[in-house]
Amino acid sequence: MSKLQKILVRARRQVFSEMVGNNPSIFHGEGYDFIELREYMAGDDIRHIDWNITAKMQKPFIKIFREERELNVVLVSVLNGSVHFGSKKFKQESIAEVAALLGYSTLKNGDLLSSYIFTDKMAAHEKPTKKLLMVQKSVQDILEFDALGAQLDFKFIADTLFQRLKRKSLILMIGDFFEIPNFRLLARKHEIVCVIVRDRLEENPPEMGFASLVDPQSGATLEGDFNIASIKAYAQKVAAHDHALFEKLRSDGIRFTKVYTDSSAAVALRRLFEGR
Repeated sequence: MSKLQKILVRARRQVFSEMVGNNPSIFHGEGYDFIELREYMAGDDIRHIDWNITAKMQKPFIKIFREERELNVVLVSVLNGSVHFGSKKFKQESIAEVAALLGYSTLKNGDLLSSYIFTDKMAAHEKPTKKLLMVQKSVQDILEFDALGAQLDFKFIADTLFQRLKRKSLILMIGDFFEIPNFRLLARKHEIVCVIVRDRLEENPPEMGFASLVDPQSGATLEGDFNIASIKAYAQKVAAHDHALFEKLRSDGIRFTKVYTDSSAAVALRRLFEGR
């Protein structure tokens, strides 16, 4: 079985078999209007409990929603050179796995799905559809994309999406986000969710001694003694970058989660969309 087939089969099983019961998709609750509160009844989705009202009334109340029209979901994979890295598997493969889970969840929910691949230009685009083959095509495009040496331009991405997306959309942005985007204007028009894909080794590398490292985005070679002190300083810079990244996303009203190449993307995504 090919890598593509393994990703698709696993994602379909997780979305269509394991996400059952009161959870029709990881987007449950998206695209719904709040109507009223009523007392909790056996079988109600506990995620809709209003805990503030419950505390005041001393008995559980839940929020009732009215379903709106279908969502327009846009998958955006940011495949610059830095995704060509991984200790267990490349981040590019993890991005494909996230795209498969989000794609199948979108279609299971009966929503429209479109997809883009961006670097410093628009490398691929699939028009909105509800066909399952769309997920296969999108994942295949991600896996086959030659990210080595590709540059990144978040301003171009934001400007392009702002101009192209006429209808209010849910934009699912997947990348490693080692640059901090400014999506404030785009987030006023659309809802944006960022999935940050990382490898643990790039955040906390081991002591390597004297070594030569090649930047997969610029192709530049860095030589030096990667001792305990230099590794600690690097890890602190990554932590500071992520703190600034998270603060910027929060200030722009953007939800986000981090997925590691050695962890379950499905678990992180469910927690994100369930509001945990």
